Amino acid sequence: MELVNKIAFILVIIGGLNWGLVIFDQNLVEMLLGEGVLASIVYALVALSALVLIFAKTKGGDKAVEPEVQEEPMVEEPMGGSM
Repeated sequence: MELVNKIAFILVIIGGLNWGLVIFDQNLVEMLLGEGVLASIVYALVALSALVLIFAKTKGGDKAVEPEVQEEPMVEEPMGGSM
């Protein structure tokens, strides 16, 4: 399920950037794929991805789309000094 969330996150970012380009009368999806069925499939996948992220966020808590942070192990220094 984590892979699905990452793919959904990427597709939602692409969709958001595409909407940002629409402000400037540019549509990246249609430029790359044309105005046919393939572009419609991409739009449907972006919308489905948004629903996946909404569902994951409400059902899965904060771990739904946040990247994993690996913590470094703590190294204890010896107590006391050398003379």
